[in-house]
Amino acid sequence: MTEPRIFLSAPDVGQEEEDALVRAFRSNWIAPLGPEVDAFEAELAAVCGRAHAVALASGSAALHLGLLVLGVQPGDVVVTATMTFAATANTITYTGAEPVFVDCDETGNIDPDMLAEALDTLVAEGRRVAAIVPVDLLGKAADHTRIAAVAAAHGVPVLADAAESLGAAHAGRPAPSYGVAAAVSFNGNKIMTTSGGGALVTDDAALAERVRYLATQARQPVVHYEHTDIGYNYRLSNLLAALGRAQLARLEAMIARRRELRTHYRELFAGVPGVTVFGEPSAEDNCWLSSILVDPDVAGFTAEDVRLALLEDDIEARPLWKPMHLQPVFAGARAFVNGTSQRLFETGLSLPSGSVLTDAEVARVDAGLAPFTRGGVRHG
Repeated sequence: MTEPRIFLSAPDVGQEEEDALVRAFRSNWIAPLGPEVDAFEAELAAVCGRAHAVALASGSAALHLGLLVLGVQPGDVVVTATMTFAATANTITYTGAEPVFVDCDETGNIDPDMLAEALDTLVAEGRRVAAIVPVDLLGKAADHTRIAAVAAAHGVPVLADAAESLGAAHAGRPAPSYGVAAAVSFNGNKIMTTSGGGALVTDDAALAERVRYLATQARQPVVHYEHTDIGYNYRLSNLLAALGRAQLARLEAMIARRRELRTHYRELFAGVPGVTVFGEPSAEDNCWLSSILVDPDVAGFTAEDVRLALLEDDIEARPLWKPMHLQPVFAGARAFVNGTSQRLFETGLSLPSGSVLTDAEVARVDAGLAPFTRGGVRHG
């Protein structure tokens, strides 16, 4: 019998999540909003080190509304990381603003020095930089201390894209606690999931209330349907919030398992010439995805060779994000680059990292990787 496919980062759900969904279902709060949403927002805000959380349909919705509430308008410039998933850049275009991309340092996160250079250049050109959107890559928080200093020097607000970093930290603070606000994601492959979903977290009560208003179709508080603003259908459902509460209660354990896998890959590739596990070990990372970097001139094989070998065994692996400045849809977009993100994309490969992986599945992954880790025919 064919063994089931091993995914890169499959949802980790069980009895607790089933019980939570049944509880919400039996309460008859099936439509969006309800007591589970209220409770989830309070619990999530606490985990993120924030005063307020607004549960939304996706992390993209959180970024979109965050930008709107910060006053981003058509013709503005928003500076963001080029090493990210497309949603970060897409949401900037939703507002009519222009994304400007900045390359990364060796951590994969936005380079603070290049960020400062980009802001200096854009301001000198007379452009209005309406926001900075740094991204926490693969569960490692960006250098928010230096980013905040650059932003403050230019008077530009920061909206942190923490879609990948729930449970991670920087300088002892939760990653989503940085910026005027931050967006988190609960997509099915994230560190925890609500199936789909996301949230905007902030310490600004007025900002949170404005996001909540816009996310519920900008309906005025009157008995009939009255609208003075364009709104969006962006709120999270009560059922999915119940699922999120069960996941949030298990977050620490799920992160611990992913850290075990990161350590395992580090040991597996220790001493293999030309292969490194991406990212320095840090207790502050949530280890959402564990990835390797392959120097083909030294290793004798490529990251793509590894991916294809795993695929033969029905094991999913995936290259790191293709930088936004290299995407056809953003051809011609302004970018401040140093080549690091392109190198990481060309040499990087994310390996199965989900907390739901069993020991038997890890053994299958190890077997698929064996030719590249134990002096097999493809190594050396």
